[in-house]
Amino acid sequence: MSDVAASGAAAALRIARLDAGYGGHPVLRQVDLEVPLGQWCALLGPNASGKSTLLYCIAGLLRPLAGRIELAGLSLTDAPAQAKRVLGYACAPDRVPGLLTGRQCLQVYAAAKGLRSIDAEVLALAEALSFTAQLDRFVDTYSLGTRQKLAVLLALVGAPHLIVLDEAFNGLDPASAGILKRHLRRLLDERRAAVLLATHALDIAEHHADRVALMLGGRIVRVWSAEEIAARRSSGQSLEELLADAAAEHAASAS
Repeated sequence: MSDVAASGAAAALRIARLDAGYGGHPVLRQVDLEVPLGQWCALLGPNASGKSTLLYCIAGLLRPLAGRIELAGLSLTDAPAQAKRVLGYACAPDRVPGLLTGRQCLQVYAAAKGLRSIDAEVLALAEALSFTAQLDRFVDTYSLGTRQKLAVLLALVGAPHLIVLDEAFNGLDPASAGILKRHLRRLLDERRAAVLLATHALDIAEHHADRVALMLGGRIVRVWSAEEIAARRSSGQSLEELLADAAAEHAASAS
């Protein structure tokens, strides 16, 4: 069992009063979010609502203007190197280095996490995803789906406590998507990690998320807990209806 799980640390991710933007233009405003270890949180919202900007802040790619981000209890501001060691971030497929092979990319990530070699569990998942035959080919020869597989494998190097995914199932064939979902669920059930997935795919949020956060206009306007999601499922209310109601309530309160 990991040190984080053994210590009983409740949150793989904790964000408090986060503001962020680009060139003086604010995008995120007073964002609060917590994702407990062992849970899958789906981050939903329309285009340009701030989802990717939030993920960039969590990954350390964008410095916030204000607020605090903690990864497994480690401040991304005060202890960035230690915090990033417990993070697994799947970059966009087009950002994976094209002049390296898949194996070289994995080796670079492993070295950055202080590992001597690529995790055996990651290589086993690569085999399950029919990716092993692609390991020694250059990334610039990969299809979109193959790049997507590599991006997710990179995020899993080093057994991170927080796995951050941005539309990570786009481009995956159904069999590979199913394998990845089952792998992530096993990590969650063993309380080895938490998952934050930004997505437009309501079916993934509907059937796999333990927690759902709705982002509108740079703010997280509603978070449904695992208990609320379970109660909604029991009542037969669809996630689409739930989101529509919350968006309408937000619009009414803002007017």
